[in-house]
Amino acid sequence: METIRIETDARGVATLWLARPDKHNALSAQMIAELTQAAATLGADPAIRAVILAAEGKSFCAGGDLGWMQDQMAADAATRRQGATELALMLNALNELPKPLIGRVHGNAFGGGIGMMSVCDVAVGARTAKFGLTETKLGLIPATIGPYVLARMGEDKARRVFMSARIFDAAEAQALNLLAHTVDPEDLDAAVEDEVAPYLQTAPKAVAAAKRLTRALGPRIDREVIDMSVDALISVWEDDEAPHGIGAFFAREKPRWQG
Repeated sequence: METIRIETDARGVATLWLARPDKHNALSAQMIAELTQAAATLGADPAIRAVILAAEGKSFCAGGDLGWMQDQMAADAATRRQGATELALMLNALNELPKPLIGRVHGNAFGGGIGMMSVCDVAVGARTAKFGLTETKLGLIPATIGPYVLARMGEDKARRVFMSARIFDAAEAQALNLLAHTVDPEDLDAAVEDEVAPYLQTAPKAVAAAKRLTRALGPRIDREVIDMSVDALISVWEDDEAPHGIGAFFAREKPRWQG
C-alpha cells in the first residue's frame, strides 16, 4: 500500500494512517481502494482489538482529491458511476468495521475528511483543528459522505454547515457532535489512548455484536441510501457548476458565483 499504512502494537491496537501528507491526505482513487482493503483486512483479523484512524502531515484529510474528481467528470457514465460507488462503499466499509474505530483528528478536516470522522465510533480532535464541508464552493455537494454526516450530527445540526461551506473550529465541531472531545495538540495521543483503553477490557465478539446492533437501530444506511448518495454526486458532476468550479480552482480564479 502506498497511500496508507497500518501499525499494530502488542495489544492488538492498529493505527490506520492516511499517508499522503504532501496532498493533505486528499482521497484519491488509490487511497479509496487501499482504505477499502484495509477495512476488510482489519475487520477479519481476530487479533485486532481496536483501530485508530490517524493522519500523517499537517492535515487529517483535505477531502476528495480534485484531480480524481476531474478524471471522474471527464470519464464515461459507467466509469463515473463506478468511481463514485467505490468512494461510497469505502466509507461504508469503515462505518461497518467490526472493531472500535477511534478518530485522531488534527490540522484540517474538510469535505471527505468530515466523512472520515463521521464513520468513526468516536473522534478526538486538537483544539487548533479547522473543519468545513466546503464542496459547494466548487459547485459540488457532500453527497457520498452525507448519510454518515447526517447520522452523526442529526439533520438540524447538519443544516448549519452542510451547504454554507464555511470553516468552523474544534469547539463548534464538538457542539455539532463531530468530535467527542477537544484537547491541546500535545495531549491528543493521550486522549486517544483514553478512548482505546476500555476496549482492551471487553470481549471482542461482544463489542462487534454491540456495534452491529447500534448500526441496525440507528439511521438507515443501506445500499438504497448509498446508491441515492451516488446518484446525487453524479448529478452535480454532470451539471455545469462543478466543471466550472473545479476549473476555476486550478486556474486560481474566482468562480462566477463569487463575483
